[in-house]
Amino acid sequence: MTTQTPVPTRNAAPSGYTALLEQVRYDGAYPTRERAREAVERVLAALGRHLVGDERVELAAALPVEAALTLTGQVPALDPLTGWEFVKDLADRSGASPATTRWDVGAVLGAVARLCGPELTTRVIHALPPGYALLFGRAELRPRTGPAA
Repeated sequence: MTTQTPVPTRNAAPSGYTALLEQVRYDGAYPTRERAREAVERVLAALGRHLVGDERVELAAALPVEAALTLTGQVPALDPLTGWEFVKDLADRSGASPATTRWDVGAVLGAVARLCGPELTTRVIHALPPGYALLFGRAELRPRTGPAA
């Protein structure tokens, strides 16, 4: 009696953390998975310093374990930063230019938004100060205040 062993396919879709890295690598046009991993770790660590509460917990639960550990391994900052201040702070910490850092943030948070879905992404954006929607690949829509122009 012979048993058949399934043959793994080469084109099987990656899962979990590898899939996240591949998505970031594609979105960010990074030459290697290692470069994508560096961007993921840097951006999620920075986000972990600014996201608190239920949204932090829910986002961590939606991420692959490795990414969740990076996010939740950070002590939340006392002073929340706007989206631009977030990019500038991350650029200062990493020694990269603000333009390169903005690219990295967009590639990582765009992939995170697709991974966790629109409802959780909306809650995360609303839990953060103004300016994060664009970083997650969304329009920053605000209610009109003051007289119409």
